[in-house]
Amino acid sequence: AVVSTQSTGGTSDVRAAANPNYYTRGDAVPGIKMDGMNILAVREFTRAVTDWMRAGNGPVVAEVETYRYYGHSMSDPGTSYRTRDEVQEVRKTKDPITMVKAMMIEAELATEAELKELDGECRKIIDDATKFARESPELETHEMFNTIYTDMDGSRIRGSDSMTYGIHSP
Repeated sequence: AVVSTQSTGGTSDVRAAANPNYYTRGDAVPGIKMDGMNILAVREFTRAVTDWMRAGNGPVVAEVETYRYYGHSMSDPGTSYRTRDEVQEVRKTKDPITMVKAMMIEAELATEAELKELDGECRKIIDDATKFARESPELETHEMFNTIYTDMDGSRIRGSDSMTYGIHSP
């Protein structure tokens, strides 16, 4: 799958890519573009593509269009290629979490109060995990690949560039 945030670094895809319609770049592999901000569209797409592939029809190139509310990095404020108004409009009208909450309330699957309580519980879990991570000692270099792969002891693991390798150790 290709996840498109409509920009590459600080440049819009229209300016950065020869063909920003990523789903068409698979040549003989069929492709589809979908709204990655709509959780129901993602679910239905996943079902359809899974059925397609399980039926023996081969792979599908999927362009899942999403939207970042922030820039790519500290040096990218995210405002050189879009306006603050655009970001706020997308957040207000297409935010996946807000959309799901509204659907759940409308379908009477949860009340606004229940969702607010759940949100508070989630924030506490995140805050506790963040505190734990910040207070934990840094891993030593030889421990960095532990528990990432299973049954990989002694295997070569590619590093951050094509010339660097490490050996997985327990």
